[in-house]
Order: sequence, then C-alpha cells, then structure tokens
Amino acid sequence: MSILVTGGAGYIGSHVVRLLLERGQQVVVIDDLSSGLSARIGSAKLVQIDLAAETATESLVQLIKAESIDAVIHLAARKQVGESVTKPEWYFEQNIGGMAHLLEAMRQTKVERLVFSSSAATYGMPDVELVNEDFDCKPINPYGQTKLIGEWMTANAARAWGLRAANLRYFNVAGAGWPDLADTATMNLVPIVFAALDAQKNPIVFGDDYETKDGTCVRDYVHVLDLADAHLTALDYLERDQRNHSTFNVGTGKGASVFEVMSEIRRATKIDFDVDVQPRRPGDPPYLCADVSRIKNELGWVAKNNLAEIIDSAWQAKLGSN
Repeated sequence: MSILVTGGAGYIGSHVVRLLLERGQQVVVIDDLSSGLSARIGSAKLVQIDLAAETATESLVQLIKAESIDAVIHLAARKQVGESVTKPEWYFEQNIGGMAHLLEAMRQTKVERLVFSSSAATYGMPDVELVNEDFDCKPINPYGQTKLIGEWMTANAARAWGLRAANLRYFNVAGAGWPDLADTATMNLVPIVFAALDAQKNPIVFGDDYETKDGTCVRDYVHVLDLADAHLTALDYLERDQRNHSTFNVGTGKGASVFEVMSEIRRATKIDFDVDVQPRRPGDPPYLCADVSRIKNELGWVAKNNLAEIIDSAWQAKLGSN
C-alpha cells in the first residue's frame, strides 16, 4: 500500500510518516517546507506542492497516478490561531482551498480513503468538561472554522462519490516519539516554556483565577506518538465496510492544569523556576478535555502515555537537539 501524507515533514506528520515506514508502507510526503523539515521524513519520497495553488489539483493527479497512491493522510494546514484572526481570508484560501484541490484530485483518481487532521478548535468554548463528538460545534476563530468546514467537505464527498473519511479532532499535542522529531516551533505550551527557560525568563501563565482546582486552565495533553498511532488506526478502520462514525476525538480523557504541566517540567528539567502570572487571554475556556469513549469503543484505540512521559520525552528531545 502506498500512502500520501500531506504535511508529512511537520512535527505531527513526521511521526505519522515514521510509523508508516516502520510497518513497511510506501510513503510519499507532500510538504511546502514552510515549517516542516525534510530531514524528518527518512526514506519517504518528498514532493513540494503548494496545495492552495491553482495548479495543485493537476499536480496531485499526476503524483497520485505516478506513485500508485492508495490512501491519503491530510495534515497540511496553516494552524496559528492568532494569525487566523488577523488573516482570515488567507486561512480560508490555504486550508479550505488546499483541501478542495486534494479532494478533487482524489475524486479524479478514485482514491477513496482519507484520514483528515481536524482539531478540538472546532468545538469553540464548550460548556462541558468532557466534550464528545456530537457537541454542537461553534468555533471561535477562523482556524477552527476551517477545520470544521474541512469535516463538512469530507462528509459531502462521502455522499457525492463514496469517500471513506475519518476526521481526527486533536486536543493538546506534546512530547516526542524520537529525539530527532522534537517540536521545534514555539506555538504550544511545552516548547514555549522551554524557550523561556533557555532565555532565562520566567514562563508566562495566562490567568490563575479560573474555577479549576488550582486556578489555571485545564487541558487534555496527548503524546504525539499516540496521536500518530491514532492516524494509522484510523487508516485501518477505513478498510471496514461497516463504519458507524467518521469523527473521533484524540486525547487521553484526563485533564492537566497549566500549573501541573509546570510542575512536571520542573521535575524533568531539574530547574526550579518561577512563573509570571498575567491576566486571562480572551477565549480560553477554563476546562477542555476529550470524551474518548468513541475512539476506544469503535477503533479500539487508547492513549498509552501520561503527562510525565510526555514531558520527559519532550525534554530528552530538546536535549538531543542542542
């Protein structure tokens, strides 16, 4: 089986690619390398295509035919929430336009299996502690909106021409499966804290007056290697003729507060740092965790790594990259 992985040179995508290679799959990676690193993809073939370009569908059709692609894992997207607020038109062009070109190429080449990288940002600010996939999604930023529309697009393609799709709604991803696949961007909490420590600054905590156990926001942190494994499990699920669901949360079902993450980072790094508490950021829900019963019951998938293992792996990867 030959698998096309868009965004395969990125942090999450490179973990997916490595697991696919380890189980003997032929892998072709599409990445524009705007944030991805070609060194991450091992023996996989790399093709640089801008999925949002007008010529993308034609290029994709040629590639899918030439490489005898059987299925697609689609991770490529712009994903900075703040940037999406300031550049909404560009985010719709990139994320939705790129997906439209990919789906059209799949339709033309009769490739019918797709695992789509969605996001918990589709939920917006749910008023429940454990959010399940049937929650009425009301994303609060353009990034989340593009992911929800992407799910609508897979559903429409399923009705129109028989696409088999699994939409994976990620929660907070962290850690590293291998030291050379560390999260090199400073957009998520753990690498942001590491960057502050490198600069000998106190990490910033936004709000300590929430109605949570220690006043800080609680989130569901999932190990990136577990998340990558969920992609392969979802890909295998698409082989079934009987599929009861197409959308799945990917998390642990357990929340950790910002202060708890800080405590684990102190333990792992052996650095006794203080934090700089700033006012709340607008739009941050106090508590957001995944109800993971559907993915467990339907796909048999459960996360294997806890918060301590996530932080330990992230720190060892950072040490290995220095």
